Amino acid sequence: MYYNNVLEAIGNTPLIKLHKTVAPIKATVLAKVEFFNPGNSIKDRMALKMIEDAEAAGLLKPGGTIIEGTSGNTGMGLAIAAALRGYKCIFTTTDKQSKEKVDILRAMGAVVHVCPTDVEAEDPRSYYSVSKRLSEETPNSFYCNQYDNLSNRKAHYESTGPEIWKQTEGKITHFIVGVGTGGTISGTGRYLKEQNPDIKVIGVDTYGSALKKYHETGEFDENEIHPYITEGIGEDIIPENIDFDIIDKFVKVTDKDGAVMARRLAKEEGLFIGYSCGSALQGIYEIQDELTEDDVVVVVFHDHGSRYVGKVFNDDWMKKQGWL
Repeated sequence: MYYNNVLEAIGNTPLIKLHKTVAPIKATVLAKVEFFNPGNSIKDRMALKMIEDAEAAGLLKPGGTIIEGTSGNTGMGLAIAAALRGYKCIFTTTDKQSKEKVDILRAMGAVVHVCPTDVEAEDPRSYYSVSKRLSEETPNSFYCNQYDNLSNRKAHYESTGPEIWKQTEGKITHFIVGVGTGGTISGTGRYLKEQNPDIKVIGVDTYGSALKKYHETGEFDENEIHPYITEGIGEDIIPENIDFDIIDKFVKVTDKDGAVMARRLAKEEGLFIGYSCGSALQGIYEIQDELTEDDVVVVVFHDHGSRYVGKVFNDDWMKKQGWL
């Protein structure tokens, strides 16, 4: 058996049981390890879905240009599909993202604009605004807008959710994942709750993000928003992809705790995973009092540690933060 192209290798990633890093946790903890996707992240799933749906709707035409604001992983998934289908890519990202992510996107043939982090979403310099402006200025282009493009969460409803249900033989009791655009938690969570409404869906947020308070109060509190270091989770906007009705609760994890746990996963579980994967696993400790020996918790590890070699997995960087 062989694949006709690399896109056919997306999905069907393994569930791997965790041991040392969850020793105090009573439940069985299984990691959905998404770096087995060809672009080394879960974003391959929704990137391909956004492109396929845009093609079907006539929004993305032959020879076109794909434009997106990305923290890196969605851009990688889009760049892989674009390389095979003959599209050009222009991406915007923020200056807090690792250098590795920008270098990888450029290696895949994308043009990358690095924008300041410490500006409001509506600021014309923000990576949201710049990507939108570029889409308006570039002929024959398609602006993916992963935050509000519902093909994002549809991809996880169709693939990630069914995979987890099948792999756990329906025994999953808790699903926990870091939340950014909201596609993974909303699409996967909806599928799982349709199979068993008692499954708890838990989102991991970071300090400096508005999501947890918005979920609990319905209030978008700008006072919650401040710069943070964790990459890939948290938002200073409310994406349309987040279905807050599906999410049972949010927990918050500090920048330090996420980074330290990511390093522990490498050394204790042999899993070289990304920064916010550490945050996601740390989130389990925020709910450990609710867990029993009969529970089966699935946590999503959405990308690979190679994206963070200059940061979390660099001793000098960690010391500079005061975390080592």
